Amino acid sequence: MKQVFFLLPLIFICTEAFTQDTVRPLIHTFLGNYERNYYGNEAPDNLEIHWKHYLGEGITVISRAKGERKWKGAGWTGQPLLVEEDGVLYLIQGAYDHHLKKIRASDGEIVWQYKFDDVVKGTGSIWHNKNAQTKEEEWVILQGSRLGIGNYLDSKHIPSYRAISYITGKELWRLDVRWGPSYSRDVDGSALFINDTAYIGLENAYFTVFSPDWRKAKMKDGMLQPVIYEEHPLWEKGDVEKHKNNVVTESSPALLNHKIYSAAGSGHIYGYNLKTRELDWRFDIGSDIDGSTVVTRDGCILATCEKQYIKGNGGVFKLDPEKEGTEAVVWWFPTDSINFEGWEGGIIGSASVNDQYISYHEKSLASFIGLDGYLYVVSHEEIVDSIQNDGPNLKHKYPAPDLVFKYYVGPSISTPIMTGSKIIAATYDGFYLFEYDQKLNFKLLDKYTAAFESTPIVHNGKIYCASRDGYLYCFGK
Repeated sequence: MKQVFFLLPLIFICTEAFTQDTVRPLIHTFLGNYERNYYGNEAPDNLEIHWKHYLGEGITVISRAKGERKWKGAGWTGQPLLVEEDGVLYLIQGAYDHHLKKIRASDGEIVWQYKFDDVVKGTGSIWHNKNAQTKEEEWVILQGSRLGIGNYLDSKHIPSYRAISYITGKELWRLDVRWGPSYSRDVDGSALFINDTAYIGLENAYFTVFSPDWRKAKMKDGMLQPVIYEEHPLWEKGDVEKHKNNVVTESSPALLNHKIYSAAGSGHIYGYNLKTRELDWRFDIGSDIDGSTVVTRDGCILATCEKQYIKGNGGVFKLDPEKEGTEAVVWWFPTDSINFEGWEGGIIGSASVNDQYISYHEKSLASFIGLDGYLYVVSHEEIVDSIQNDGPNLKHKYPAPDLVFKYYVGPSISTPIMTGSKIIAATYDGFYLFEYDQKLNFKLLDKYTAAFESTPIVHNGKIYCASRDGYLYCFGK
């Protein structure tokens, strides 16, 4: 097994002279950290509702042809961020009422809310500005939204990505997302920060490297906009035509050693080299990829894909990025094809792993939910040599991981989360809480019936997750 040293969930302590408050982001980005494999510390034993907060509803425009829709609550990816501020816990939650909200975690009360021009789908990231001169600019949330009511793909300006003060909810800058080959100018992904530089794949199909610091921002087209250092296309020749401009990047990039891995809707997993500042690794799948890359403890990445533009099924790859082409495949796990809400099957959400919660002598598990309605749990470091699965393009056969649990939970685009001995699955059919023992005997502890798309988090025996019924829920003791 290759040794990988995880970046543990970042703990920030404010020591600047202008404030005596302590701010500690506990979950500061989508899937908890830059390896996208941390979900909180402790899950409860039941789904008793501790509180629920009505997030509201809002209008969004699907397209000129399809018109408006009214959406409630929050959806994909929709995972809340969690911050401890001066001993009090707060959630940062994007919602379909067009607002980003700071909510007190103990009782669901709103502290502030910032209004976007459209529904807020994705999860933000919190950046610590170590050179801040005021309390307001020290802790910054970078958050995206859909393109804006009254805007369309060809609108002149789409400022769908913004920096907001965590302390006050005040806007610091906005990025006018340029029109590229993609049919979207939304922002769903969560940025990754290294010191004073941010990295993200935007839905316009560019991997974008920029400064999150508002003091470096420049006035452009009447907006204070961040300085962009680099843009790298996340598509290859022929992809735009083949996918009919569906080369949308909705995922959040993951950090492994000196590279950042980004899953692109054009059908590729890219590796950005921090030393050379180039995209110098690529794995080709061909399908639409919505889920984020997830780093495993043995130095590999998990990548999900749906069934679209490919002859075979969608599913999950485990890839070794130290290898190239088909040699990079450790295993491949396909899920059944099914027609659900316009999707043809495969996996929309990301995979999750228990690697942050176990020691090296314990078994590493990965979980994921297919559009076929099943929660799958596999031992991601164990291969079943007797099984060879047809790849997504039916050109190659790949080994299979050891399947240890399968349970019908209903179709989902959410990412299940794992902590120690618990698995939490949010689906359109309901919210499920499972427990398993050292012998991998699984038991359903509880279920709550409502429609969920968002990805949950856990902390100190409570679960936080938004629903399409309009509410943000706090489950647990």
